[in-house]
Amino acid sequence: MKLITAIIKPFKIDHVRDSLSAIGIQGMTVSEVKGFGRQKGHTELYRGAEYKIDFLPKIKIEIAVADAILDQTIEVIADSANNGQVGDGKIFVCELSQVIRIRTGETGEEAI
Repeated sequence: MKLITAIIKPFKIDHVRDSLSAIGIQGMTVSEVKGFGRQKGHTELYRGAEYKIDFLPKIKIEIAVADAILDQTIEVIADSANNGQVGDGKIFVCELSQVIRIRTGETGEEAI
């Protein structure tokens, strides 16, 4: 089992969610986060004053998946979040040693 963490642009979340639902992903955790990568923020002009925005709004998606559908899930996220511009995001994959569904006590892939 793997934990996929994806950081994407906020306006892409609906497309990513719909694409994941189409391949049978039943659940995910979504958080609004702020950060920066290579783009290092940007500057904006407000009432004649220029100011720097260091941390840009992003969406963090976390999905626990079975090893059998890992590659397909990563491909769907990458394709649906891709805008072809700097700041499209990143995908991280970590090993999950145990998953437990609290309500039923199921463990492992059955708990996903």
